[in-house]
Amino acid sequence: MMLTPPLFLLLLGLIGAQATVDTRTAAAMAAGLCKTRPTDLVFIIDSSRSVRPSEFEQVKVFLAKVIEGLDVGPNATRVGVVNYASRVKNEVSLKTHRTKAGLVKAVTKIEPLSTGTMTGLSIQFALNVAFSEGEGARVKSNDVSKVAIIVTDGRPQDNVKDIAQRARDAGIEIFAIGVGRVDMSTLKQMASDPLDDHVDYVESYSVIEKLTKKFQEAFCACSNSVTDVVFLIDGSKSIRPENFELVKKWINQIIDKLDVAETKAHVGLVQYSSSVRQEFPLGRYNNKKDLKDAVKKMAYMERGTMTGQALRYLLDSSFSIGQGARPGVAKVGIVFTDGRSQDYIGDAAKKAKEHGFRMYAVGVGNAVEDELKEIASEPTGEHYFYTADFKAMTQISKKLQINICQEDDPCECDSLVKFQKKVEDALQALTKKLESMSKRIAMLENKIV
Repeated sequence: MMLTPPLFLLLLGLIGAQATVDTRTAAAMAAGLCKTRPTDLVFIIDSSRSVRPSEFEQVKVFLAKVIEGLDVGPNATRVGVVNYASRVKNEVSLKTHRTKAGLVKAVTKIEPLSTGTMTGLSIQFALNVAFSEGEGARVKSNDVSKVAIIVTDGRPQDNVKDIAQRARDAGIEIFAIGVGRVDMSTLKQMASDPLDDHVDYVESYSVIEKLTKKFQEAFCACSNSVTDVVFLIDGSKSIRPENFELVKKWINQIIDKLDVAETKAHVGLVQYSSSVRQEFPLGRYNNKKDLKDAVKKMAYMERGTMTGQALRYLLDSSFSIGQGARPGVAKVGIVFTDGRSQDYIGDAAKKAKEHGFRMYAVGVGNAVEDELKEIASEPTGEHYFYTADFKAMTQISKKLQINICQEDDPCECDSLVKFQKKVEDALQALTKKLESMSKRIAMLENKIV
């Protein structure tokens, strides 16, 4: 026998009230913990007939959870949503909602279009309409990121390669999320470089929420806003030319993660072998494209491995005002090597940390782990990385997080991790309460019977 409507509604209300309390608690945890850098963000979501209604609901939950982690506002992050199938519908424009609550409510009302899969058409719409000033996008500048997140589960019925390239050329960073039987080659055609950071795959819509953390982390701005970063790269003969190309690619993967601009992150590059050579100083290039092009042009020195000499150069020259370093700005050194140093590193490594430099040590192949740990800042587990294979360096670029924040900054470096842990704990507690409530409902039903 079913519960009588009044009793059922009462219990449902209790459950809903508890869920609301816990949801609000989780949302409150987010408040003030992580500011997201100013971004015009447009979700492009596939609602073709292959996406079942229940699956589309899971996509909307994913969108809502990412939005909850953003610093939404007219001067912070603006969010738009483009819905597509055989046609394209602008569900939410960048100018429409200026609060999280308004955005989430709008997302819950989106209905699937349930026809074909014109992904190329949706990207063209985003480029021409969704990211236009008329729809609330801000004028292109280094201070505002333009980001599109595409979610699709199938093979597009039109061309995506050319239009995606035009969108990227216009300064839009594209993340491509594929679900189920999606065509992976299409995702790679759409996504920005590096592909490892911009292409994601999940087996089904039921697990798409696991990507929430990635995107909350991707938009968190406390990590490297105003930082002077210098790469100290081993160019000894043991590396070999083909691996040196992989090292340059790795450097550019890290540059892609930085917020490079004249008033934000600056990057310098030094190569060493038996001698030390500055490739370019801090502040010479103030955008990612010019930086990455300069890295690609770096010529391989070969010869020996004088890591100690390179560290002294970092101390005496790279972080000097004369070489572009900014007073009062956090200093980060990233040392890469593939072998044992041929000179003493101890004094220079110690002085670098005493000067307040945040030192990362990355080793490959025959690199000596004790030397890497001597170079790395504390805690060494977060600042020292090793892999036996040059081809595995991409994994290090994913793990290496340049987190520099002031102690009194409300956006603490580990705030997002803390927030995620609290939210997970809150959700687990809510799940247990709902299970307990379900048992109580069953007992009441038995009594009524």
